[in-house]
Amino acid sequence: MKAAELRDLGAEELGAKDRELTDQLFRMRIQKSMGQLEAPDKMRTVRRDLARIKTVLRQKQAK
Repeated sequence: MKAAELRDLGAEELGAKDRELTDQLFRMRIQKSMGQLEAPDKMRTVRRDLARIKTVLRQKQAK
């Protein structure tokens, strides 16, 4: 997910994506602790996407 794509979304959609990715990251951490995580590299992309979403949300709030 690119930042330019995120800037086109509204604050409500970004909030929904934020909650979705936070939940997904939580589930992935649990799977990792139990040794059941199939794609550990996916955690990196989820964390980065979450950071991008939070950055865009803060930028929209500042305006």
